[in-house]
Amino acid sequence: MQIGVSAGTPAAEPRASDTPPVAVPGLLIGVPKETAPGEKRVATVPDVVQKLVKLGFSVAVESGAGDAANFADDTYRAAGAQVVPTAAEVWSRSDIVFKVRPPSPAEVDALREGATLVGFVWPAQNPELMQQLAARRATVLAIDALPRQLSRAQKMDALTSMAGISGYRAVIEAANAFGRFFNGQVTAAGKIPPARVFIAGAGVAGLAAIGTAANLGAIVRANDTRAEVADQVVSLGGEFVKVDYEEEGSGGGGYAKVMSEGFQQAQREMYAREAKDADIIITTALIPGKPAPKLITAEMVRTMKPGSVIVDMAAEQGGNCELTEPGQAVVKHGVTIIGYTDLVSRLAKQSSTLYSNNLLRLAEELCKGKDGRIDVNMEDDAIRGLTVIKEGEITWPAPPPKLPAAKPPAKPAAVAAAPKAHGHGPGEPMAAKTLAIVFGVGALLFLLVGLFAPASFLAHFTVFVLACFVGYMVVWNVTPSLHTPLMSVTNAISSIIAIGALIQVAPPLAGGTADRPSGLILVLAVLALTLTAINMFGGFAVTRRMLAMFRK
Repeated sequence: MQIGVSAGTPAAEPRASDTPPVAVPGLLIGVPKETAPGEKRVATVPDVVQKLVKLGFSVAVESGAGDAANFADDTYRAAGAQVVPTAAEVWSRSDIVFKVRPPSPAEVDALREGATLVGFVWPAQNPELMQQLAARRATVLAIDALPRQLSRAQKMDALTSMAGISGYRAVIEAANAFGRFFNGQVTAAGKIPPARVFIAGAGVAGLAAIGTAANLGAIVRANDTRAEVADQVVSLGGEFVKVDYEEEGSGGGGYAKVMSEGFQQAQREMYAREAKDADIIITTALIPGKPAPKLITAEMVRTMKPGSVIVDMAAEQGGNCELTEPGQAVVKHGVTIIGYTDLVSRLAKQSSTLYSNNLLRLAEELCKGKDGRIDVNMEDDAIRGLTVIKEGEITWPAPPPKLPAAKPPAKPAAVAAAPKAHGHGPGEPMAAKTLAIVFGVGALLFLLVGLFAPASFLAHFTVFVLACFVGYMVVWNVTPSLHTPLMSVTNAISSIIAIGALIQVAPPLAGGTADRPSGLILVLAVLALTLTAINMFGGFAVTRRMLAMFRK
């Protein structure tokens, strides 16, 4: 039987619970094309777009934004992004704008009021920009203001990502301008000495330059005001050059501080000596919010060998060399001075990928619910440090982050209990009475063996006792140089076994009265020799292979 609703019966109205929920669209992240001269990076790459979409965001990319970094518009479309034709549309529609360089005044005017801006801002160097952004009631997260001393902030640390790339590129630029190999070679046409590279500043960029130059075969020397980086320099294949002046140079947050005049004078003298010998100098010294310190004077440049190269990585902030021309490569006094300000952009694809990954990690911190909404939590030390403007209110500089309290020093080990009256503790000599009793019992045993044991047994027993005594003195005086202590002891014991076995298998001397050992003793001696030889030679073979692992 068919059951239906009659024509005259009104249809039941749907209940509220039957109505499907309305999906709330996530915030729109806009990625405009960079307008700064020479800037080829883009703030987001297609692989990261896919992950942002999974977090619930929508993404809009200006057409051509990734062309200079070899990311075509079609790759963004395939990743799920909208490609819009103009920058004005990106700025006016976006809830969040991902950017690399600080925005220009025209871009700030185009920013939608109340939107969020994420990128490099440099609030200390750009006070007017801060006021403009505050007037737009924007929320600004300056990736350069990240508190780098927080371990959990490392995944968002774009400064470190970009510095590593710039240090690598600085060496490549130096090699391009240098007229010789980096590594030394001996050829039929003559001997080529290795290049001598001096690196001023061993921060992230400096360490990247040290590793790259050392891998190319150069002799690398480096200096930094922070003494704690000396081990890092050595581990990368360089030699740390210390200034003959005692002063701590760490300024916190991974940066150096401004040093005293006495230290600076001693440092200039050291730089003058290094400049005479160096083929290549790479300078990386920068202090946040201050002009780059002048480390290489014009007089030092004059003393350098013709054909030498200086790469000034601080050129954008005035340069560490007095003769640097920002953005240019010039030759003065026979020395090529490279002052490029776009080293990171010269590896645009790599740097864009790393930078966009840093912003993705930040987006994950802001969007814990994966619903395309962000929460700028000012109680989070990392987010608080990044936030320089919150809804039009300037919040920079941030208070120092709350670092975890230092662990209390370990308690000293408990003092060993005092030895008992009639005993002795570990490592302590026996009492005189106890020692006399032990020797008395031992002498009595030897007397009984000498009176009642056969002559053949007595000869072997004497060898056994002497072997135990000599073996103890030899084994426990072996120094474990290339082995662990256990391997050293086993090798020493193997040597004693080998000597004892050789004595057993050796024929008696001519005219000697010693009996030839029985067949069983000969078999055991030969077997002991075989096993000992395997142990000894196998141990040396393993040691040789272990040492070969540490040779270049």
